[in-house]
Amino acid sequence: VDVNECTSENPCTQTCVNTYGSFLCRCEPGYELEADGVNCSDMDECSFSEFLCQHECVNGPGSYYCTCPSGYNLLDDSRSCQDINECEIRNFTCTSQQTCFNIPGEYKCLDPVRCEEPYLQINENRCMCPAENPGCRDQPFTILYRVMDMVSGRSVPSDIFQMQATTRYPGAYYIFQIKSGNEGREFYMR
Repeated sequence: VDVNECTSENPCTQTCVNTYGSFLCRCEPGYELEADGVNCSDMDECSFSEFLCQHECVNGPGSYYCTCPSGYNLLDDSRSCQDINECEIRNFTCTSQQTCFNIPGEYKCLDPVRCEEPYLQINENRCMCPAENPGCRDQPFTILYRVMDMVSGRSVPSDIFQMQATTRYPGAYYIFQIKSGNEGREFYMR
């Protein structure tokens, strides 16, 4: 008569399966059977693939979980991270004069545009040099300030923005140039 080793004294650390004349040990999901055929040890799922989690994989007893960096939420798939738009949910410390600008993982407070002499402020992002002012003779008529979000990882070369001259003002000429911020020569005019 077969002796059921699993009921008399369970020799396995987790699950015991009786067989005719012997027994087998099995492990619960997230564990693997050690070489002795009896003990189970935690399986490090994070070491199997670097693609289990978008940001960081944390191994736990019998399982794993994913974490996201500060400024990101873990999505319902429990592995992908999404940027928290602090400006949208009004979770920022900008003053009432500043503009909140969301960037990946955080936000920036942008100071309002300040027009330098001889320019006059027309609206929140435009400065104009009045034609009757002699100091405006060799200056651009208007300066328009724009803030753009440029996501990393985009294929290059690619167009970031487009400006177009107008024929509305006869005798006017246009000069397009990158005034500053291109010390690393990442950008070029076309």
